[in-house]
Amino acid sequence: MNIFYRPKYQSDATQFLEQLKTSKPELEASQRQGRELLWDKKLDRQVWSEYRQAQVPQQPYVYQTEPT
Repeated sequence: MNIFYRPKYQSDATQFLEQLKTSKPELEASQRQGRELLWDKKLDRQVWSEYRQAQVPQQPYVYQTEPT
């Protein structure tokens, strides 16, 4: 036996996630569907560029009043 051999350590959280994935194999596919629904959106680059051009530059100190 090798004296440097160590069994691979897995935290409780990792063990829980591995067990959950094996018991529910469809879980990852449903997670991907949820991500596509909320985050993976197609952007209209024309609208986005118009939005960027319409922004007003902010003053360095926003609470300072305009000098008169």
